[in-house]
Amino acid sequence: MLRTSFKFFLFCFAFVTSSYGQSVQLNGTIYATADVDGIHVINKTKRNATITNPIGTFTIEASETDTLVFSGVQYKLHSVIVDKEMIDTKTIKVFLLENINQLDEVIVGKVLTGDLSSDVENSDVKAPINFYDVGIPGYQGKIKTQSERKLAEADHGKFFYYYGVGFAININKILNRISGRTKDLKQRVKLEARDELMFRVKAKFSEDLFKGDPLEDPLRYEFFYFCSEDPEFTEKCSSENELFAMAFLQQKLKEYKSNLKN
Repeated sequence: MLRTSFKFFLFCFAFVTSSYGQSVQLNGTIYATADVDGIHVINKTKRNATITNPIGTFTIEASETDTLVFSGVQYKLHSVIVDKEMIDTKTIKVFLLENINQLDEVIVGKVLTGDLSSDVENSDVKAPINFYDVGIPGYQGKIKTQSERKLAEADHGKFFYYYGVGFAININKILNRISGRTKDLKQRVKLEARDELMFRVKAKFSEDLFKGDPLEDPLRYEFFYFCSEDPEFTEKCSSENELFAMAFLQQKLKEYKSNLKN
C-alpha cells in the first residue's frame, strides 16, 4: 500500500513539473478599432519582447503563468497572464482599448463652497451602507489580487497535520513547492506589486519630471519599466518623501537617455 502511494506521488510530481514548466511559441493576434501595427508585446517573466506586424499578429515564447504586457501609443496598457489553454492551443487573442482623452466633465447642480463639512451636509449624497450598519461582521482588510489568492491556495497550511496516532500529508503544498509553482507565484506577486507602484509613480511624477527634461510619449512606458528594473526602485519610490523619489527618477532619466544615444 505504501509503495503504491509513493508511486502515485511520483506520478503526480512528474505530471505537475512537466506541464508547469512547458515553454511554447505563442501565436497571437491583436484586435482593436485602430492601427494594430507595431504594438509592443513584452513577456515580463522571461524578459523577451516582440512587436506586431501590420495585421496585428505576433509570435512570442511563453510558459504557463507568464505575464504578457501589450503597449501601444493609442491604446491603454493591457496585461495578460498565460493560462493552460493558451499553452495547449499555442494561441492567444488580445483585445485592446483605445486610450481616449476625454474632456473634463461639466457638472450642473448645486454650487459647492469649498468647505467640505458644509458641502457634505448640504448635499444629497448618502453614505453607503456597510456591514456594521446592519450588524453583520465583514472583512475590512485589503482585497487580495488574483495572484495573491493563487499563492494562498498553493501554499496554504502546514506540510503535515497530526491527529492522535495518525497524520495527514498536505500533498497540494508539497507538490507546489517541489514543482516550483509556489516560488513562481511568489515572484509574480512581487512583480505585480512593483508594477502597481510603477503605475502610481508614472501618474504622480510624469508631468513634473518631463516638464524640464522632455521624453516622447511612446518612450515613457519603456522608461518607467526601465526604472522599475532597478533594485532600488521600490525603496526609493515607495518613500513618502517625494523629493527623494523625484531625484531617483531624474537620475534614471539621464541613464535612460544615455542608453538611447548609445
